[in-house]
Amino acid sequence: MSGEESTSRSGTSQSGGAFIPYDYGYGDKKAESGKVPRFNGDPEEFSWWKTNFYCYVMGLDEELWDILEDGVGDLVLDEEGAAIDRKKHTPEQKKLYKKHHKIGGSLVTTIPKAEYMKMSD
Repeated sequence: MSGEESTSRSGTSQSGGAFIPYDYGYGDKKAESGKVPRFNGDPEEFSWWKTNFYCYVMGLDEELWDILEDGVGDLVLDEEGAAIDRKKHTPEQKKLYKKHHKIGGSLVTTIPKAEYMKMSD
């Protein structure tokens, strides 16, 4: 075995050095959880939450943040955010509409249901 080291079951390599197993399939679970960061309603933590939410959204698709800030442009939506006549949309408009709902759904899941109900009434 020229140039290669083999490892025994005891955790040491045959060359005498320590062998430390590392599972490359699992990283920092908290950072890679894929869950939307939740806002607990504390105004002092809003800036921290917004930064986390921004990073989450940018990790999904940078265009989602633009849609959140700027809206959906020329799409005509009703009060609930649904398209008036979705069948007439171009493929690009349909893509934008889908992203609109993806970011809307993500935003809704960041707050407790009781808070959402207060805002929706």
